[in-house]
Amino acid sequence: MRWLLSLLIVLAVALTLRCPQLGQRPMHNDEAVNAVKYGSLREANDYKYDPNEYHGPTLAYGTLAYLTAMGKPGFFETTESQLRTVTVWAGLGLILFLPLVWDGLGRKGMFWAGLLTAVSPAMVFYSRYYIHEMLLVFFTFLAMGAAWRYARSPKIGWALLAGVAVGLMAATKETFVFALVAGGGALCVCWACRNWMDGERDAGFFSNFKLSHITVALGAFLVVVVLLFSSFFSNPAGLIDAVKAYLPWLHRAGGASPHIHPWNFYLERLLFFHDKRGALWSEGVIFILAAAGGVAAFSRREVPGMNRHFARFLVFYSFFLTLIYCAVPYKTPWCMLGFLHGWILLAGVGVSALGFWARPKWPGRLLLTLVVIGAGCLAAQAWLANMAFSGKFLDRLPVKTEAWLANTTFDNPYAYSLTHPNFMDMIDKIAALETVSPDGKKMGIKVMAPDSDYWPLPWYLRSFPNADYTNRITAGPYAPVIVASESMNAGLEEKLKAKLYQEAGLYQQRSGVFMELYVEKSLWKSYLEKKESVKESMEESF
Repeated sequence: MRWLLSLLIVLAVALTLRCPQLGQRPMHNDEAVNAVKYGSLREANDYKYDPNEYHGPTLAYGTLAYLTAMGKPGFFETTESQLRTVTVWAGLGLILFLPLVWDGLGRKGMFWAGLLTAVSPAMVFYSRYYIHEMLLVFFTFLAMGAAWRYARSPKIGWALLAGVAVGLMAATKETFVFALVAGGGALCVCWACRNWMDGERDAGFFSNFKLSHITVALGAFLVVVVLLFSSFFSNPAGLIDAVKAYLPWLHRAGGASPHIHPWNFYLERLLFFHDKRGALWSEGVIFILAAAGGVAAFSRREVPGMNRHFARFLVFYSFFLTLIYCAVPYKTPWCMLGFLHGWILLAGVGVSALGFWARPKWPGRLLLTLVVIGAGCLAAQAWLANMAFSGKFLDRLPVKTEAWLANTTFDNPYAYSLTHPNFMDMIDKIAALETVSPDGKKMGIKVMAPDSDYWPLPWYLRSFPNADYTNRITAGPYAPVIVASESMNAGLEEKLKAKLYQEAGLYQQRSGVFMELYVEKSLWKSYLEKKESVKESMEESF
């Protein structure tokens, strides 16, 4: 059972990179939106699929199922770590379910694909991100694995699992159609290669299909889609919305969005992302090894344990999916996970192939050393991208290393409109104001900002029932605490003078977005008095 031990080692590496300090990073806007959507489901059983925003229901329902099974608290006590654990498990699933394709990748290929998945900086970063993408990648791999098992042994159970997995893909994110198109195109090309290159005049994968099994798979797909999009029959209109969703998303993908980037946006981040003051990010080793896997897929000398037809499918699937995502103008960095995972699987085949081709002892050992060094570099980047710059980490560094870090910038290629740590100072100050307010948690808070700018405030202020949000500067009535977007603040200071407010700070929400905090002077006075009292008590204790 050496393969099982190898898989457990890979899982240990994956957990080491994914679990520490999971709640340290402030919630991204999208994470906060997803968290509040989950909160509506958790507290009021109120979830309705929105065809214009927010993607599918699997993240909310999956979170509800997981946290309920774990006996976790209600929404208002839920932490960032608990929410992100859901996507951590999805990322780990890419390793746990590798045995589904063990006879496609080969035992050695399965191990190396698992290790590269475990240490890939992008895979680690977005496993720790409470958004839909990692679930989509996991369900896609589950569908791929179930389809492969069906091709090897056409049993109804595998058809059923494939149908469920595709249904979950559809209920996760609208871009699941890209994976289906890429997979369908890859199957067709593989069929042509089998017939024309290999001289095997048969239908290959398609010959195993049975009409009854296809019917079962389709039925499973429909059951999953109907249950989730209809919010378990409480919102039948969700089924119509699931179809209508593609109109606004197609419009957005065509260029009607602020997230428009050049065709090489993803490749730049994955292959060579360089900061002027020395930081270099690259997952190029994965693509080099994937190239070796591609050569092995078409080599006349078949690598032991590898199935050339499965390897060829990975070549064309990954290529087509990469092509689709690069061609679509709408781009956010987490979208690259789908095709990156395909290349990672092929890279596992590549390592196995290189080991087979370099069979004499010293070339094989040298090759293994180089691959391990490459994986180590990926793991180091993953650590830097996710955890290395916390205060706890910096406190343990040697002086020379700390000085080097201070003079080096690390423009994280995976970060995209992240919430600035300075924003959390404002959240802490509002929490402190609540402790001195006579209304406590019922303290009034008025947030005036464009819709996209006030997130993630609804997550952090979720326990304040009197927090009110508006996308314009209002004439009143005012609340004891006001948070206003700096971009909308024309004339607000003059209006607040008559209301006896104190400007309590300017805070950066994310790059280029600032929020101003105003506090009623009587409440501000109480806050300062308590702060001074606490300071005096601490001085006396010393």
